[in-house]
Amino acid sequence: MENAIDAGASDIQLVLKDAGKELVQVTDNGSGMSPADARMAFERHATSKIRDINDLFSIRTMGFRGEALASVAAVAQVELRTRPQEAGLGTRLLIEGTEVKLQEPAACPAGTTIMVKNLFFNVPARRHFLKSNTTELRHILDEFTRIALAHPELAFRMTHNGAEQFRLDPGSLKSRIVQLLGSHAEKNLVPVAEETEFLNIKGFIGKPDIAAKTRGSQYFFINNRFIRNAYLHHAVTTAYEGLLAKESFPFYVLFLETDPARVDVNVHPTKQEVKFEDDRLMYAYLQAAIKHALARHNIAPSLDFSLSPDIQNLPAVQLPQSEADKERTQSGYLSHAFASRHQAHKIPGTNDYQRWKDLYEIAARPGGPAPATAAADQTQVLYSLPEEAALHPEANTGQQVLSVQGALLVTTVKSGLMLVHMRRAQERIWFQRLQSRWQMSNAPSQRLLYPISMEMPPTQAALLVTVLPDLLLMGLDVSHMGGTHFVVQGTPPELPHGAEQELIEVIIDRLEHSSGQPEDIRQQQLIGAMAFRLSYATPPQHQAGQQTLIDELFACPQPEYTPGGKKVFTIIRREELEQHL
Repeated sequence: MENAIDAGASDIQLVLKDAGKELVQVTDNGSGMSPADARMAFERHATSKIRDINDLFSIRTMGFRGEALASVAAVAQVELRTRPQEAGLGTRLLIEGTEVKLQEPAACPAGTTIMVKNLFFNVPARRHFLKSNTTELRHILDEFTRIALAHPELAFRMTHNGAEQFRLDPGSLKSRIVQLLGSHAEKNLVPVAEETEFLNIKGFIGKPDIAAKTRGSQYFFINNRFIRNAYLHHAVTTAYEGLLAKESFPFYVLFLETDPARVDVNVHPTKQEVKFEDDRLMYAYLQAAIKHALARHNIAPSLDFSLSPDIQNLPAVQLPQSEADKERTQSGYLSHAFASRHQAHKIPGTNDYQRWKDLYEIAARPGGPAPATAAADQTQVLYSLPEEAALHPEANTGQQVLSVQGALLVTTVKSGLMLVHMRRAQERIWFQRLQSRWQMSNAPSQRLLYPISMEMPPTQAALLVTVLPDLLLMGLDVSHMGGTHFVVQGTPPELPHGAEQELIEVIIDRLEHSSGQPEDIRQQQLIGAMAFRLSYATPPQHQAGQQTLIDELFACPQPEYTPGGKKVFTIIRREELEQHL
């Protein structure tokens, strides 16, 4: 496909059979080749794109090494049909395992068609190590997507096993992004356009609303060549600082154009990793361009003025106010200070501070507000520090549980203090529950009153289709409606409403990083992804629930680590504590 673009093609077709194992065919309407060039194209180190040594330092073409066709012809049956635009007759060439079987004149349309059949037919051991059709097709879709994004002015078509996957007409970059990456991005794209003497930047970034929990919708192109660069990715993410949720990844399709002499594309065989002459300057320009685009479209961190559910559940908010409460409040010092004109800002004198004692006296009266312990049966519980005796190394675990900032639990063990990470503990517990449900095939699924429609990027859609039966075993009922469209019809009862899309994104991310693994490992990845999302449910607020969480954690076969290998709890020994006192 890259050679077709270099040949000036405006229409490129990709035909696949059996995820490319049986057939990969690329047809273009480019300049075509003469009989001599067609034969020489399969020779090692041969290329028509480099005329002199200076061309190596100003590379604008895509494929130029001259190694790919020779390598492909060595392990497959290759048929080439090509005709220059001005010629009346073309050339047909057959090669099997580096051996030229036939070269003859042939009638064919202008342009080039190359067919690679029966990949690794003469190397059975290598063919055995090909991944599943789903995985191989996903790799092809990734490459097709990158090339099609880089050239929205060209028409592309892709067919797999007789079914048309894509028909992309020439158009704008925005329309090409929507066609390839999903219509959900259409209303959330922010244009980026900056031109400098050193670097030109154009493309689109996504609003924070479409930031995903997984990687995959991040595309960098340098001089229309797809690249991977963690340093530039960091420049983009830091420009979003304060706008994205934790562990979220922004959406972007960005094109960087600079002098080819400033970029070395030969640091990696795939040319997806490049080295810049001045990395820091590229970083600064890119970060500034992203910040400017976000500011220009009035995208800034939003303030959440809604009350926390924990505050709303406090007795002072929930219980009705009595007449006695009103009188007591109105007679207090604060009420008089704010009710009197020009007094709210007054700084009290030294003697006025004594009036604060009135508040404590009111709280101590028999009819005053209930102390914190009286609200133990409410959702929000206020805990006092455990007594000194509770820190004794012989204290029984569970006698005192202290919640620290809603994230950690502190309890006592014989050797000292144990700190438990609540979210990670819930992840380990959920992993064990889901694993039991999987083995017993009795996972509950709550039917949705209004099914949720989803559209996935093509590469993720191909992967999701293969695991739909497995998701059902965990209570997630997702139906494939064709193409890249899915409908969520049922979810595990414990999954919060509105978290369906995020859960599927987490599952896809785990699967993408474990492609080609054995079936049992894929099962662990699926269960681990589900457990990870369910672990973000509201942690227990009252002491009984927190103690139950600790008990369930230590009933697991492996309570010390999450499925992802992160530590769930740690023990601080008494000797270590005494060193800090």
